[in-house]
Amino acid sequence: MEGVSAVPVPQPRARAVVSDSAPASAPDSAGSRRSLAAGLFLGAIGAAVVLLASGQTWAEGKASVGGGTLPLTADGQDVTGLPAALAVVALAALVAVFAVRGAGRLAVSGLLALSGLGAALSSWSGAFDSAALDEKAARSTGDASATVGALSHTAWPYLTAVGGALILLAGLLALRYGSRWPAMSGRYERDGTPRPGKAPRTAPDPDRPEDLWKALDRGEDPTREA
Repeated sequence: MEGVSAVPVPQPRARAVVSDSAPASAPDSAGSRRSLAAGLFLGAIGAAVVLLASGQTWAEGKASVGGGTLPLTADGQDVTGLPAALAVVALAALVAVFAVRGAGRLAVSGLLALSGLGAALSSWSGAFDSAALDEKAARSTGDASATVGALSHTAWPYLTAVGGALILLAGLLALRYGSRWPAMSGRYERDGTPRPGKAPRTAPDPDRPEDLWKALDRGEDPTREA
């Protein structure tokens, strides 16, 4: 048995190791899509809420006229037109986020966030404002010193402020994750490079009848030299 050489035992092949190089961008891509969807949703809903709520009645009161009282109301536009104007700016910024890249996207995202912040703060301050109704009382009574009494405010200015807060959140998402969001296709951008055109047509070969027929179908004169 001494002459029997040891037979090498075949070793099992190493199992394929699941590499950590699996697309690392997959989770990031999923997170980018979620932040993109959230930003679009919050921005659009916030702007819609601001535009809708700012047109509703914000304040109610009564002005003394002779021996009676005159009921007066003021909507958001009477109190302050700033929230509605900023909501329009926010919608434009929300669209522009996808039209620019780099520093431009950062600037537009900041504008979106500031628009939401301004809409929220101006709406909140308008919930305690009485100047709009005082002006209406002065016009209605003809007395410049007249003021409104029994002043009360509705919930609409607070809802407008919530809409502004949603726009602000959309802007913050754009500032944080906007660099990962897609941009408009390059084919819509002018980069100065010539666009590919149609290949020049060659003169039909008189020895090929099919070329002559094709030229006639195109409305060309096959006898004219190129």
